[in-house]
Amino acid sequence: MATETSEHHKYYVPEPSPWPFMLTVSLFFMLGSGAFWLNGSTTVAPYFAALGLAMTLVMVFIWFRDVVNENLGGVYGHQEDMTYRWAMGWFIFSEVMFFGAFFGALFYTRMIALPWLNGEGEKFFTNLYLWPEFEGAWPSNGPGNVGGDFETVNAWHLPLLNTVLLLTSSVTVTWAHWGLKEDSRWKLCTGLAATVLLGAVFLYYQGLEYVEAYQHLGLTLGSGIYGSTFFLLTGFHGMHVTLGTLMLFIILLRCLKGHFSSHDHFGFEAVAWYWHFVDVVWLGLFIFVYIL
Repeated sequence: MATETSEHHKYYVPEPSPWPFMLTVSLFFMLGSGAFWLNGSTTVAPYFAALGLAMTLVMVFIWFRDVVNENLGGVYGHQEDMTYRWAMGWFIFSEVMFFGAFFGALFYTRMIALPWLNGEGEKFFTNLYLWPEFEGAWPSNGPGNVGGDFETVNAWHLPLLNTVLLLTSSVTVTWAHWGLKEDSRWKLCTGLAATVLLGAVFLYYQGLEYVEAYQHLGLTLGSGIYGSTFFLLTGFHGMHVTLGTLMLFIILLRCLKGHFSSHDHFGFEAVAWYWHFVDVVWLGLFIFVYIL
């Protein structure tokens, strides 16, 4: 018995697993096919991209199933818990840097590149000889009207509605967290279900926004620098909302099965951290992409 107790105080190291490597292969397969698809290869690339997505979901499910079983088996202690907390913290930090790069590109385009192309400062001859009729106003479709005419998305329509949805979802996931700490399964599951629903509705309205942009506003990925930055920022954020909604749904299923307790629930906390991060990023998008 003493031997068993001492074993539990050791840092748990799992057996070698093939899932990280398989997940890397499936991600490469999905993203590579998606890149070909975006560049005009529409024969087999969409099917390969869908296959890569399916492989990725299967690998993630199997890998995280093993982690959940390890946790339920009682092999994790304080050190493992701190490892997961540090790992999630650094992961969110990497996401901050990820979106920071895109916001930086937006800032550079609007505050530095456009004035230069417009002939301000020492770049007067750039405008005079290369693009004499270019006006560096935002939003821009580039010199020579390369992106064609387009209209911007009305910030006070679907984007405002989506802002309200995400802010409300932050409240509901926090309410669910309070329920978990109080050992109230009803509050926990109700709050999580509401958060998942709000995330799904957000994605639905973002899809409608994209349809409106392409079909009625002439705003596409090819609409100059504004179109590319708009879809880059909002598209990557939508991908994160999709991932966050899926993770919340899985956590909801685990809560319905009785997983987690008031003193052991980092799996829930990690997803809640991620969701709050996604909400904060959206506020930045709403201000700097839609309003300003």
